[in-house]
Amino acid sequence: MSVDRELDAAAITDPVLRSAYQRCRELNAEHGRTYYLATRLLPRARRPAIHALYGFARWADDVVDEVHDGRTPAERAAQLSTVDDRLAEGLAAGRSDHPVIAAVVDTAHRYGIDRSLFADFMASMRMDLTVTSYPTYADLARYVHGSAAVIGLQVLPVLGTSVPREEAEPAAAALGVAFQLTNFLRDVGEDLDRGRVYLPTEELAAFDVDRELLLWARRTGRADDRVKRALAFQVERVRSVYREAAPGIPMLAPESRPCVATAYRLYGRILDLVERADYDVLSRRVTVSNGRRLVIALPALARAALH
Repeated sequence: MSVDRELDAAAITDPVLRSAYQRCRELNAEHGRTYYLATRLLPRARRPAIHALYGFARWADDVVDEVHDGRTPAERAAQLSTVDDRLAEGLAAGRSDHPVIAAVVDTAHRYGIDRSLFADFMASMRMDLTVTSYPTYADLARYVHGSAAVIGLQVLPVLGTSVPREEAEPAAAALGVAFQLTNFLRDVGEDLDRGRVYLPTEELAAFDVDRELLLWARRTGRADDRVKRALAFQVERVRSVYREAAPGIPMLAPESRPCVATAYRLYGRILDLVERADYDVLSRRVTVSNGRRLVIALPALARAALH
């Protein structure tokens, strides 16, 4: 099996750890189709660690995002607190018996990932329990640091660099932010359903847009020119973050560049689709088709298959 070859290449031999890494791989395949496809472009030995980091982030995110599953806010907060405690214990001990945390703890120790990055991530997850809007972009940036920038910094040691790591860190963090901001644009409607708006309030107000107008557009499926202009502004903002991140790709280890370049192109494609849909992200969810994913990724996949 492919997963066995990946785990063998990474020298992960303990049966419990292998099971934990496989669970994270399943989470990646289920919830992160773009990330999962891009990860296939990495050397086999590096894939399990990326699956572990993404799988843990996805799992923790689901604890706070699944708001319609019957759990009360207090129950979600208690569950997230348990995750936080078990992660901290695992990172301190170098091991965990939890089927997801075990893999991310092992990855953190194998690659020397700074524990503070996990603390920052969990801090942003806690914000999602109580914060439903962000007045300014600076306020949103504090959330996005923990929810996205630190993910870029976590994966950087796994990907490797061709320059001193600290030189590549700003671009790696920016790429994590670009991906997250892209998600915010794609998922405006779904986030509204969860009671959240991840677009800065004062920037929306500059276009005479507020939460009530967004809810009306979501409820009726009707377009509004004010919303379109506000979203167009956000698309241009995100594109500027992609430009900030782009110089980091050549700083990566050569064998990791096809993976990140493909993810960069696939996620950037979502912005194109938002524009093509005339910014209608409230009545539907724009996605890159499987066919388009393959067209973008196929050349790199073919090269990867030869190694």
